[in-house]
Amino acid sequence: MTEPLTDPQAATPTEPDLILDLDQIDADLLPLVGGKAANLGVLTRAGFPVPGGFCLTTSAYRRAVAELGLDEIVTALTTAMPAELPDLAARARKLVAAAPVPPEVTAGIRAAYTRLGSDIPVAVRSSATAEDLPFASFAGQQDTFLNVVGPDEVEQAIRRCWASLWTDRAVSYRQANGIDHAAVAIAVVVQRMVEPDVAGVMFTANPLTGTRDEAMIDASPGLGEAVVSGAANPDHFVVAGTGRIRERRIGDKRVSIRSTPGGGTQRVDEQQATEASLDDDQVRALAALGRRVERHYGAPQDTEWAIDADGTLWLTQARPITTLYPAPQRSEPAPGARIFLCFTLAQGLTRPITPMGLAAFRLIGASVAAAAGFPVANPLNGPPPYAEAGQRFFIDVTPAVRSAVGRGILPRVFDVMEARSATVLRGLFDDPRFSVVERRKRKLIEHVARVAIPAGAPLVALRALIAPAAALRGAGRATARVRRMVAIPDDATALQRLEEVKRILGRELFPIVPSIIPLPLIGFALLALAHKLAAVDEAPGQQASPQQAAWQSVLRGLPNNVTTEMDLDLWALAARIRADAASVAAFTGASVADLVARYRAGSLPAALQTGLAGFLARHGIRAVAEIDVGIPRWSEDPTHIIGVLANYLRLTESDAAPDRQFAAAQREARRATATLVRAARRRSRLRGVVVSAALRRTRAFAGLRELPKHLLVTALSTVRSELLTVGAELAAAGRIDQPDDVFFLDLTEAEQGLRGADQRGSDLRDRVAERRLAYEQELRRRHIPRVLLSDGTEPEAAASAPAAEGALTGSPASAGSVTGPARVILDPVGAHLEPGDILVAPSTDPGWTPLFLTAGGLVMEMGGANSHGAVVAREYGIPAVVGVPDATTRLSTGQSITVDGSAGTVTPA
Repeated sequence: MTEPLTDPQAATPTEPDLILDLDQIDADLLPLVGGKAANLGVLTRAGFPVPGGFCLTTSAYRRAVAELGLDEIVTALTTAMPAELPDLAARARKLVAAAPVPPEVTAGIRAAYTRLGSDIPVAVRSSATAEDLPFASFAGQQDTFLNVVGPDEVEQAIRRCWASLWTDRAVSYRQANGIDHAAVAIAVVVQRMVEPDVAGVMFTANPLTGTRDEAMIDASPGLGEAVVSGAANPDHFVVAGTGRIRERRIGDKRVSIRSTPGGGTQRVDEQQATEASLDDDQVRALAALGRRVERHYGAPQDTEWAIDADGTLWLTQARPITTLYPAPQRSEPAPGARIFLCFTLAQGLTRPITPMGLAAFRLIGASVAAAAGFPVANPLNGPPPYAEAGQRFFIDVTPAVRSAVGRGILPRVFDVMEARSATVLRGLFDDPRFSVVERRKRKLIEHVARVAIPAGAPLVALRALIAPAAALRGAGRATARVRRMVAIPDDATALQRLEEVKRILGRELFPIVPSIIPLPLIGFALLALAHKLAAVDEAPGQQASPQQAAWQSVLRGLPNNVTTEMDLDLWALAARIRADAASVAAFTGASVADLVARYRAGSLPAALQTGLAGFLARHGIRAVAEIDVGIPRWSEDPTHIIGVLANYLRLTESDAAPDRQFAAAQREARRATATLVRAARRRSRLRGVVVSAALRRTRAFAGLRELPKHLLVTALSTVRSELLTVGAELAAAGRIDQPDDVFFLDLTEAEQGLRGADQRGSDLRDRVAERRLAYEQELRRRHIPRVLLSDGTEPEAAASAPAAEGALTGSPASAGSVTGPARVILDPVGAHLEPGDILVAPSTDPGWTPLFLTAGGLVMEMGGANSHGAVVAREYGIPAVVGVPDATTRLSTGQSITVDGSAGTVTPA
């Protein structure tokens, strides 16, 4: 973190710190020159065609604002509510705008400007320290001034750049990205103006689909600011890595100047509107330059460029593309195009997983692979198909998609688990890169047998058919087996506990699961058999018969479901609390945090204290996002459970109560079963007997589908407890700051910290801090791809369905789909959006972006996929479509619309 804004020592830098030429700047000077200047310096020193210029450093800004009292405003911003931000930002902006420029700063500006030439036009551009960062671009959040001529005008533009650090949009953006206002400062870049014939923006990877092998270029005649700000409908090009132009869409190049009602639209001449602003050679030259920039930085870049009247190509900016989802990295690389499926998202988990949580998955995955006969080089790295991206767990399913058997099984599994993933997978079947190469079933059977036979799965399945009660007793013993398996002696050392964790995750846990899975599988298989035996064929469109409707009710109110039992236990606890006046009174007027504190102190009313303790003793191993070992269990932090109880107490007893609904569902299921058995008997007595037996087993076993995960969570709860003990020892040794820091290490690093073999590497605090920051940033990611290809393409975003009848069409700008009420806004000043409203605007410059914080989606009449509005929409994860003609007149406020940011369509209800 940088020094406080009013630090007197920071306000007296040495003179050379005030002004730096661009060729004197490298990436290490970011705190002194800000993100934009640092990138321009790197590009200049690397020989890229960057207009010459200089940077007035953050030292000059700090010197100018040292005595203004900004610290008071910054302190207020740290606790301010969103509605308070504009007033605080305005106060800071007013102070900075009125601050006198120190004489030595004025002298430095004049001398540097004179070196560029006599009264030449320059661009004066803000360069904040929190700008052009890998995780937040701050696109357009501070000001730029073009065609500034003369030292006095340059000084005035610099002062206005300083003040723009405190615009509403910049303050809101920092707040949304968790960036400390006290840690930012601003430098200013002054560059020779390029008088462009054509200018625009280029992304070296496709920000809409994620494809790394595509450059996306938006271009328009004149200054690139019209393209950047979203005021123009630009020409749009997509270029493959081979140089082939895959997409060419000619915009009308009109430039919107409407910012208030009654404004107008500035149009270009007819020839410019119908002809491309770039020829093919120029498009390819731009793409080639982009590839060079990307290779230099080692990551995809968002660039701005201009071509002058002589045909010279200039690079005016480069920064990381912040919205690309990271490409998956396999534990062992594999050749060719690959398909990765997000396993954690399929489990309903959208948040990232802690590093130790991922380490646990790698070890469990290696155990599964080894049991199936797949070689695993290093279990701590996970099995070969295991991959990670964005701190989430992916599986390489390419072999299954390229197998006829896999194509038959995998989508059907995900039809039940996560239907949209199944749809995306089926959409890849026609891709020639993933054509079927394996048609033999024998190999699959061999791998399944290697897992199933040692676990006794065939015997479990046979017992389920002939002795269901015995099979249920066996399943009941599984939890006891897991508890015995995770038992660790109390006197074990921290190193021994770490080895026990590896034993549990890497060897002992998985073999228990195949002994349970056959039971719910048998249950659903018998349901299918019963359906076939009892079904009655009816003509399409005919009203459903009672037995057809009954099939939907057979699976209601299932017994032997550990999750349902937990929910009913919690409702029963709420009922006991409701019957105790003292317990009800404890909830009255008390915050959840207060109740948690009283529970931990043992001072809640007896019925509430003992009831909650009993519930947590039975179910405290659970948690939200419980498959991550790094997440606290309810027994550690009962905040969520107490909050749920508080909500339950606001409900009244009724037929809608969960226990009554469950009992009613069981009665309905019994009636449905009887209906189906009677239907089968009408066809034959034997059919009736078989259907009756099959449906009894279906209801007995189908609820057990939750048990394997419950066993996993039971083991993970113990693993977490042991790792906290390891963390306590690491903290006591000064390796980490607090015990739960251990979850931001992996198993190898924790062991190294305990052994302290390498003293230089045994202090793990910097590593923990870096990973906590990355984790916090990932928590803010709103869009998680279900399926990714190895080149970064998100197939769901790349697939464009035909526009529905009546849909408005534009350019895709930010992937995703949302339905909500439209809010047509022509001027952002004083405008208000309710959470979930879809902003419909003529165009959006950075001054609009504070509205994005509550917007559910974005529709713009103007702009391209590379404009500021589109960039910020992608960073905030809201679907966006731009370049929609007359959207503000064809849509009305309150109208329900669906925005598909992948297809580029806006469909009114």
